[in-house]
Amino acid sequence: MNYYLSKLMTYHEVHRMHREDSSIRRISEHLGLNWRTVKKLLSKDDRSYQKELEEPVPKKKLLDPYRDFVREKLDLHSDTSAAQMFDWLKEHYSDFPQVSPKTVFNFVQGIRMEFNIPKEANSRDFQMVAELPYGEQAQVDFGFYNMTTTHNRQKKVQFFTFILSRSRYKFVLYSDIPFTTAMVIAAHEEAFRFIGGMPREIVYDQDRLFMVSENLGDIVLTSEFSSYVHDRGIKLHFCRKSDPQSKGKIENVVKYVKQNFLYNRPYRDLETLNDECPAWLFRTANNLPHGTTKLIPLEELSREQLSLEMWYEIAPQTTVKKLYAVHKDNKVSYRGNFYSVPIGTYNAGTVSAAERTCR
Repeated sequence: MNYYLSKLMTYHEVHRMHREDSSIRRISEHLGLNWRTVKKLLSKDDRSYQKELEEPVPKKKLLDPYRDFVREKLDLHSDTSAAQMFDWLKEHYSDFPQVSPKTVFNFVQGIRMEFNIPKEANSRDFQMVAELPYGEQAQVDFGFYNMTTTHNRQKKVQFFTFILSRSRYKFVLYSDIPFTTAMVIAAHEEAFRFIGGMPREIVYDQDRLFMVSENLGDIVLTSEFSSYVHDRGIKLHFCRKSDPQSKGKIENVVKYVKQNFLYNRPYRDLETLNDECPAWLFRTANNLPHGTTKLIPLEELSREQLSLEMWYEIAPQTTVKKLYAVHKDNKVSYRGNFYSVPIGTYNAGTVSAAERTCR
C-alpha cells in the first residue's frame, strides 16, 4: 500500500507543478526524477495511471528465456550454486548473453523464491595468502571425485590441479586410474605447455609420487621425480596436507573443480572429460573475476607470462641395453649383487643384457 500511495502522490505532484507552469527540468530536479520519467507521467491521465498501478505489467527480464532450464536444474539438484548454474548456461547455450555473475545470482534466487526451492547452507572457508611476484610460484595438488556414468553407475576419477599463484590461472588434467610418477611428470609438462612457461617454484603436499621419505627435515625425492626436477631446474617446496597458509590457493581450486565443473556432470569417458575441461577453464575458471583478486586470470596470464621461465620440450627417456658377463656358475654380477640365470645359459663368451635408462 505504501508503494502504491507513494507512486500516486508523485504522479499528482508532477501534474500539479506542471499546471503551475513549472518546466519538465524543474520538476525533475525538485522531485529527484529522471526527465524521461516526468515526461512519461505527464502523458498519462488519472484513470490510466491508477489502473497501471493496480495491475502492473510484469517487466520482461533478459534471462527469462532460460527460466525453464534453471528451474529444471534446481528441481533435480536444489543445492546447485549460482556460479555453477552460470557455467551450465554458458555451456548449453552458445548465444547466452554477456551478463555479470551478480545478474545470474539474482535470477537464480528469484526462481528459488518463486518456486520455493531453497538451497541448503554450505559454508566455505577462504584463507588470505600474501601475493607473490609474477612468475614466482605455482601450486599443485590432487583431487578425487565419484561421478555417475551415463549408465547410472559410479566412476571414481582423479585429477591433477595446477595454479599460478599470482594470476590464479588454472590447469586440470583427469585420470581414471591412480596417478604414477610418470603420469604426474607428463601432467607437469601439459601444464607448462598450457600456461606457456614455467614458474621458479612449485608447492606440493608430501605425496608418495614425489618423495620417498622425510629425514630430519630433508626431503628424499623418488629417483624419477628427482631426475625430472633436476632437468627442469625447478625449486620445490613441500608442506603438510591441508595447510592453507602454504597452499590455500590450490586447495580452493580442488574444491572449485568439484563444486563447479564435476558436480552433477555425467561421466561418458576419460577423453570426453579431458576435452570438456579446457572449455570450462576458458569460459569460467580462468575467464571470470577471481573472488580474492577481483581480476580475470586469463587477462592476468599475459602479465605473468612475461616473468615465467621459458618452456621447451625435453627429450623423452629412452632405454638402452648394457651387456654383462655370465659366470661359469650361471650367475650375473649387477651393481655388486649376484643374480641367478637359467642353468645352461653359460657358454664361453656369453653375456646377458640388462636395461638401464638414460637421456
